[in-house]
Amino acid sequence: MKHVVMFSGGITSWEVARRVAREHGPDDLVLLFADTRVEDPDLYRFTAQAAHQIGVPITRVADGRDPWQVFADQRRLGNSQIAPCSYWLKIKPCRDWLNAHTDPASTTVYLGIDWTEMHRLPAIERGYRPFTATAPLTEAPYTDKRTLTEQARAAGLEPPRLYRLGFAHNNCGGACVRGGQAQWAHLLRVFPERYAAAEQHEQRLRAHLGADVAILRDRTGGTTRPLTLTELRHRIHDSTPATALFDLADWGGCGCTTALGDAA
Repeated sequence: MKHVVMFSGGITSWEVARRVAREHGPDDLVLLFADTRVEDPDLYRFTAQAAHQIGVPITRVADGRDPWQVFADQRRLGNSQIAPCSYWLKIKPCRDWLNAHTDPASTTVYLGIDWTEMHRLPAIERGYRPFTATAPLTEAPYTDKRTLTEQARAAGLEPPRLYRLGFAHNNCGGACVRGGQAQWAHLLRVFPERYAAAEQHEQRLRAHLGADVAILRDRTGGTTRPLTLTELRHRIHDSTPATALFDLADWGGCGCTTALGDAA
């Protein structure tokens, strides 16, 4: 029996890997990591140390492109509704590896969603067929990310720094296109150089496509329209108070490896 953990570099996938290793041992455990090439450098430190503690090497898969190259090739800018980077950089490489190296009849795939996301589990199970997919953190004993970070430190493992810096996820260096206005405003404060790079990529892609597209959406006034990173930056820097100019609750979310059926 082979046990494959989708090892994203987040604190929840670390806990899933620990639980699976305790229950089934390390011999048939695979830590499958899909590299998007835009990850925070500290993610690689965390995954390497975590894998060493668990006693299983990381199995890395990669398409070879980064999200912006995918957007240009697919002629589609990713956002909270559709993110072709998820399919090409995470879902497809992982599925290709599973098909090449495992037997669905004797393989279980483990995901890092927790009890707050149980509503997603039926779609995840359907998306991974014919493989069996499960999410141990949707079952007791229930926990949360704060507790897990404390447990990691107690185990001698420093959690990913993006959590300490106020990001909800340790994905794509804090610049995940599935994130909302609050995430991008936070990125501008913490990593202005990463925000500037994403802003430039967005502007180049808009010119390449000849279309009014953007990662974010402005829903003020009862209408929805594209909100570019350039406009968001001007709202924050050129007005006071900045907190009144974007949706503080719009953090978005990341679920790149949780539904193999996502469209490209």
